[in-house]
Amino acid sequence: MDRRFRERVCSLITLKKFIYLISPNKINKNFYNSLDKVLSIKNVKFFQLRCKKIRLQKLSIIATKIKKITTKHKVKLIINDYLDLACEIKADGCHLGQSDMPIKMARKKIKKKILGVTCHNSKILATNAIRDKADYIAFGSFFKSKLKPNAQKSNLDILKWAKKEIKKPIVVIGGINNLNYKKLISAGAKYIAISSFIWDNPKLKPEFAIRKFK
Repeated sequence: MDRRFRERVCSLITLKKFIYLISPNKINKNFYNSLDKVLSIKNVKFFQLRCKKIRLQKLSIIATKIKKITTKHKVKLIINDYLDLACEIKADGCHLGQSDMPIKMARKKIKKKILGVTCHNSKILATNAIRDKADYIAFGSFFKSKLKPNAQKSNLDILKWAKKEIKKPIVVIGGINNLNYKKLISAGAKYIAISSFIWDNPKLKPEFAIRKFK
């Protein structure tokens, strides 16, 4: 009975979806099976397809395959940058950087789907994004990141401010791992964006790395 109770408690813990998982830069043939295993842990809320160096035609094929997996696990599929692709494959939303399409224009095109915006460490950018009807705000990089080694740095003060002033979900990104994520949640983050710790972990396979976040 004790063992069954512990298993039940563990299953309830993993039901809390607070991870915003970002794809690796390269998608190989083994990726889809790994993604299926990772999402089966049930702590991922969003999956963002972020591949900067893949031709759009090939990216569309990849996104379509991924969508079947995210749908199976009831995870929201977000396409990075490519708003037209997000609309084409009927993804759940799109994430924009500051150098991408203006938020107002993107909102008109994407309509009621999810629209997220990178705001680095800026109160002004965050306030403007909310004014223009972004659904969530992303701050970062908080730590040294393999995915974005030259990214602007953020600090906990921006999260404390956002927790009081921004009434939309806050996503944090940049070098997040199993040892540093809790301080970001305590400061005001609702979702933690992770990538390298899952897909480029020298010690753990992706399906085991994702279990480190509870």
